[in-house]
Amino acid sequence: MGDLTGSFPVTLDDKGRISLPAPLRKNLDETKLFLTQGRGKCLWLYTASEWNILKDTIMENTNIFSNRFLNLRRQIIGPSQEVTVDNAGRIPVAVSLREYAGLSKDCKVIGQVDYIEIWAEERYREYIDESADEYETASEELSVMLMKKRGINV
Repeated sequence: MGDLTGSFPVTLDDKGRISLPAPLRKNLDETKLFLTQGRGKCLWLYTASEWNILKDTIMENTNIFSNRFLNLRRQIIGPSQEVTVDNAGRIPVAVSLREYAGLSKDCKVIGQVDYIEIWAEERYREYIDESADEYETASEELSVMLMKKRGINV
């Protein structure tokens, strides 16, 4: 699988499907995918191989007797659905997942290297605006990590 990167506007059709942009589709080596709830009220789309890594990590490292881990399972594993890319490059999005993410017509698909995020366009803009301070802080921390990795003292 190649890197899944890029940001693309897409439209949810009347049948609840979205077309995966061609640059992302060409980097998918599987047509069987898994769609689930993501953080920030978006959806996460994984190839089967990447999904199995995430699912297995969650299942092996969580305990149903811990409320926070049980919640994590309920939010990620419970609502997950297997989807298949059709010949036109579309995937179906279940009503429950559309409702969770607030998807209607205008959507945004964003590659995150090993998975894809699907956002309602307006919700994505709001999220970016609201998280600007977090972005700045994380950017500064990443800058320090990169400099250290390059052997530059900070």
